[in-house]
Amino acid sequence: MDRIVFLNGSFIPYDEARIPIMDRGFLFADAIYEVSAVLDGELVDNEAHLSRLDRSLTEIGIASPYSHAEWVVRQVELVRRNRLVEGIVYIQVTRGVAERDFGFADAMSPTVVMFTQVKTILESRLAVAGAAVITVPDLRWARRDIKSVGLLAQVLAKRQAAEAGAAEAFMVEDGFVTEGGSSTAFIITQDGVIVTRPLSSDILPGITRLAVLRLAAEAGLRVEERAFTVQEALRAAEVFYTSASTFVAPVVSLDGQPIGSGRPGPHARKLRTLYIELARASGRDVSAACS
Repeated sequence: MDRIVFLNGSFIPYDEARIPIMDRGFLFADAIYEVSAVLDGELVDNEAHLSRLDRSLTEIGIASPYSHAEWVVRQVELVRRNRLVEGIVYIQVTRGVAERDFGFADAMSPTVVMFTQVKTILESRLAVAGAAVITVPDLRWARRDIKSVGLLAQVLAKRQAAEAGAAEAFMVEDGFVTEGGSSTAFIITQDGVIVTRPLSSDILPGITRLAVLRLAAEAGLRVEERAFTVQEALRAAEVFYTSASTFVAPVVSLDGQPIGSGRPGPHARKLRTLYIELARASGRDVSAACS
């Protein structure tokens, strides 16, 4: 079966998709993106992802080309055409095509690209064995709350992690962990408090982060939104990270030092189970709305 992508209003074979070299997403990273997970062939927590898409577009002054309902129709059709059971749907919106210049016209036609990727989420090796993580300096720009395609710092951090045999890199600024290369970082203190950095321009407002905080509160777990240091993470009972494509990933070592027992901890395992239940429920809701 040919892989099908969505490009500027049409579903076409992957091999036929073309974007002009003067697209500002290519030349300036003048673009944003969004990722929704797919589980059992259904979109996970998708409304929240589309709301973040709207916010990112607004922050850089691009009018959303579609309503939420129109986005969902295209996402669902893309999942159907690619027979995707488990993985992600990726959306990217660039400001559009024009001669290379830092300035841009107000009325440009955005470029819209969507595709699916197969990913193992439920039976992920990280969920069973836990993830090794390293720390790296946070070299990114100051508006990390915008889901920009300008990801060079994260690319280099992920490369450094891979070279160290790690699955993720926690980025550090002034001794405090900001977030992972493609995730939100959490610790669980020795007295059972779940800690994650509060929302600001320093971090991306993670959609899975939001759901996990809600699930933790509903389960009666204590939550604190505050910055934490690398040293505090090393002393933690548990560490984990969240993202759309990993859900909840327990961390078993940080910079080569074991976290807790060196095995996935009970709170991270519990939160992963709760999130999977929520993911399946949200997927059924999207399917019901589209039927």
